[in-house]
Amino acid sequence: MKTATAVTLGIVGVAAAAFAVYMIDIDQTEEAALPQVTVEGGNLPEFEAEVGDIDVGTTTADVTVPDVDVQIDTEQAEVTLPTINVTAPEDDS
Repeated sequence: MKTATAVTLGIVGVAAAAFAVYMIDIDQTEEAALPQVTVEGGNLPEFEAEVGDIDVGTTTADVTVPDVDVQIDTEQAEVTLPTINVTAPEDDS
């Protein structure tokens, strides 16, 4: 019962929307124009700033690092892969 009501309301809504689209006819009767604006004078602010000094450089250091040996063993395995088959439509001409 709920499904039938929902379907009926959906159909009525689509029909009302389609009816509303065909009931409105809008025609532009005058071109739009932006207002004329003029700007005169003005003053930008002035700033004085004192900034610090940053020195960038490099240095060397002795650090302990791990010695890692990596051994990769591989083997063949059968796996299932997805496939996609695309068939183009036939030319009717």
